[in-house]
Amino acid sequence: MDTDLLKTGRFRREEHIKRFADIQKLFKTGKRFSVAGAKIFFSRNNLNFNRIAFPLPSGYGNAVERNRSKRYSRETYRFFKARLNTGFDILFLVYPGNDSFLSRCGQFKTLCKKAGLLKE
Repeated sequence: MDTDLLKTGRFRREEHIKRFADIQKLFKTGKRFSVAGAKIFFSRNNLNFNRIAFPLPSGYGNAVERNRSKRYSRETYRFFKARLNTGFDILFLVYPGNDSFLSRCGQFKTLCKKAGLLKE
């Protein structure tokens, strides 16, 4: 892994997208990219930090699987947070299947590269 991935910060409360209306707006009007097993939706938020949400599709396993998947997603975001451009609302949507932390990191990195969210 890159050494700058080890320099991570907290996933602060203001970085969460909490309002249902904000999430729906991203689904409807946000730009989107996808890879096998995951999608990313994003748009500008006119803030100097990113906000993110990790929705899961309906029927995604049982509670243990849903909680594990969200934990992997939050930790992945926390690792990549310092390498992302700021000022975006992001939805990181994953689908059931090969669910591991390493695959989640690969999916997120690939999607952020496609979307142009990673710093050069």
